Amino acid sequence: MAPPDVKMLFGERVRSLRLKRGWSQEDLASRARLDRSYVGCIERGERNVSIENICKIAATLGVSPAALFEWWDKK
Repeated sequence: MAPPDVKMLFGERVRSLRLKRGWSQEDLASRARLDRSYVGCIERGERNVSIENICKIAATLGVSPAALFEWWDKK
């Protein structure tokens, strides 16, 4: 069994929380002061996100940074 793609799982979690708020990628990016294309890359699992940007995304979504990793125990 192949190890899980943690970047993809993280991106899916960010997308899920963003969509629950009814936000576009552009909305999230603007609120978090990130580039929209960067948010898209995160959600597609193409970026290895820094802890600083994890914290920006979490704060913008109104969750703890740990909440972005709630998939971890389900992998």
